[in-house]
Order: sequence, then C-alpha cells, then structure tokens
Amino acid sequence: MNKLFFSILLMGSLHFANAQLNKIEFQEFTLDNGLHVILHQDKTTPIVAVSVMYHVGSKNENPERTGFAHFFEHLLFEGSQNIGRGEYDKYVESAGGTLNANTSMDRTFYFEILPSNQLELGLWLESERMLHAKVENVGIETQRQVVKEERRQRIDNQPYGSLLEEIMKRAYKVHPYRWPVIGSMAHLDAAQESDYVNFYKDFYVPNNAILSIAGDIDYDQAKAWIVKYFGDIPKSTKPVYRPDIVEPPLRGEVRDTIYDNIQLPAVIMAYRIPAAGTPDFYAVSMLGTLLSQGESSRLHKAIVDDQQKAMFVGNFPLDTEDPGVSIAFGICSLGSDVQDVEEAISAEIDKVKSYAISDDEFQKLRNQVENDFVTANSRVAGIAESLANYKMYYGDANLINTELDRYLAVTKQDIMNAAKKYYTRTNRVVLHYLPKTANP
Repeated sequence: MNKLFFSILLMGSLHFANAQLNKIEFQEFTLDNGLHVILHQDKTTPIVAVSVMYHVGSKNENPERTGFAHFFEHLLFEGSQNIGRGEYDKYVESAGGTLNANTSMDRTFYFEILPSNQLELGLWLESERMLHAKVENVGIETQRQVVKEERRQRIDNQPYGSLLEEIMKRAYKVHPYRWPVIGSMAHLDAAQESDYVNFYKDFYVPNNAILSIAGDIDYDQAKAWIVKYFGDIPKSTKPVYRPDIVEPPLRGEVRDTIYDNIQLPAVIMAYRIPAAGTPDFYAVSMLGTLLSQGESSRLHKAIVDDQQKAMFVGNFPLDTEDPGVSIAFGICSLGSDVQDVEEAISAEIDKVKSYAISDDEFQKLRNQVENDFVTANSRVAGIAESLANYKMYYGDANLINTELDRYLAVTKQDIMNAAKKYYTRTNRVVLHYLPKTANP
C-alpha cells in the first residue's frame, strides 16, 4: 500500500536528482546547434548511461492540446526513418542494455543503459530520435490507445489514482500545472497529424536538449561520436516556448469532497510552495523529510503508531521549475474519521511552527538528507540525470557537487519559518476522498 500510494502521488512529477558527497568530475561543452553535452567518466564498471533531456513538459503545452509531452514519450519509441517500427527496443535489448523514459510537468527524459562498448549505438539511437523520428498517423493511433489504457490503469481504475489531478486543478487556476501530465484524452483524439508534427519540430530540437553521458567512456572518443551523430542536426530557428504565467496567491482555503472507488477514506492537503532551487524551497524540502521520511518521522509516529488513526501518512514537496505544491495526506485506519485524520496531520504541522526542533532530531534530519544525496547518485544513470537536471533548471551542472551545502545551511529556525509561511490554512487545498458508497 505504501509504495502504491507514493507512486501515485509522484506520477507525472519526477523529483530533481540530488548530488552525492564525493566530488563528481565532468566535462561539458555546447555544439554549434545549441545541444549542450555533459560527460562523466566512471571506469569502475563497463557500463554507460546515455541520456537526453528535453526542456519540454506538460506546462509547455497548448491548453487545448494537453498531454502532448507525455504522448511523445511514447511516440518516440515508434522508430525513425532508419529504425523500423518496434525495433528501437530490440536494438538496445540485443546489445544487453535497458531503456526507458519519463515525463514531468517540466521536462521529458530518455535514457539507455548499455555495455560501454555500445556507446556509439546509444548515440545513434538518440540522434535518430532527435532528427528522424516517425511522427505519422499509424504510430499516433497506436500510442493513443496505449496512453488511454495507461490512464485507465493508473488513474481511472486505481484507488486514489485521480488525487494529483484533482488537487492540481484546484491549486492552480491560470498556470499550466493545473492540468495533468497525462493530459486530456479528448485533446489527443481531436489532434491532427499536423499538431503532432509541429510539436516535434517546436521542442525536439538540439537547442532545447541536454545530452548527458555517464560511465565507462573515453572522453575524446565520446566527443568525436557526439559530433558525428549530433553535430549536423539543425537548431530551431524560433524561440522555444516557455510559459511565463504567474499563478496568483490562493487567498483562502479550497475544500472539496471526491467520491472514489475506495474502501478507506483519505485526506489530501496541498500547500502552495516556492519553486525548486529557491532558498525557501530547501527549508520546505527538509520540513517534508522531518514530517514523513521513515517510520520514525513525526507524522508516522504520531498518527499511525500512537493515535492509530491512519494506515499511511506522508508529506512530499514537489520540486518543480515554477512554484509548486507540497502534498500532505493520510489514509484512514478502519473506523477512523477523515476529519480526525485531517486535524491530526494539521496538529503535527502546527507543532513545527510552535516548538523548536531538538538538536538530536535536527542532526538526524541532516543525516537523512546526506544519505539521500549519496543514494541518488549511486549509479551512473542517476549521475547522468542529475547533471542534466542541474544544468537545465539552474544553469549549473556543478550543483551536483555543491547543492548539499544549500541543504546543510538550512537552520532549525528556517524550517520553522517555512512552516509558518507556507503551511497555512489560507494557502492550501483540502480534499476528502470518500468511498462511493458514502455519496448521499
């Protein structure tokens, strides 16, 4: 249950990867067409991660054509002018590798993990995706059905599956975070082939991408292959669309009730928070860890263990490029009242506002943050993604080595101040999820 609920909360919203304690050496350069390249050499194991991050997520979409960024995550495995339909996976798997992709509100990320002697294969595959992808009706129709089935499985027929969608459309009125990453099935059905072709031309361009490679590589050989496969791809001749919409303050609590196909009621509360990378975000992030990371966290200890009001509780700040939300939630224990669980969660948050964190608890919190940094980059795939994230969002890939200092600079008072500033009743959306049988 815990893993399921956590995955639902974070669907469509990938966390920014963090740095590890040992310094990560890397090289970076930009091709004439605007493609930024980051290379990290690690010869401890004979594998390599080849990744391309495109600065396009659901927030870049036309409000009448939502779901395109996620749709292209699927569509661009259909093949290219030089790769037959259904053969993309076969190339990687035949070489002994794995591949995947994911989409968030802010970016789309593709990667292959291959034996290091297959680096050139990975570069060729990603260059084909960038330049020669098949964006045509046969693949579009195939992926429409795939995405519809994904929505049925992950949202429509999943207990609590709609909670992120329901929260975000109430937390935002004008900003594009208000629609879900998976988008509208009606929009995808209404779109013509030309809509998809134009989206590809607008966003899948080298000057909107970061090629990040980590693993057992030779720097000079890697650079030569990168120039060979990517150097001639033309850059976009027009600016890439970046929404500059500023969401106004919430100015008052928003409450609603959702009747869902569930057995146990749940409460979900979303507090509006600053964008990732801002000074206050680090304090909000550490507050989330204090409240909900591990069975000894405040919410779990108080509400699950001591009060036994909930089966599962948590608080997860979403680290988004524009100001986002932090989601606190609880799934009621059998016989518990959803209002009681809401009040119990709010009471634990209020304690952070009123009472100083002890020295021992604060040191434990700092230790958890450091451990998270180490874990995030324990594999070359994590390093490749972290380097791309830091460059794309903050313009500084070296934050992989220095961002931990920003977290460790957060004081106990900073966390208390963040709780007082952002975790207020006038700055939140509250949803009660109730079984459909409770619908009067």
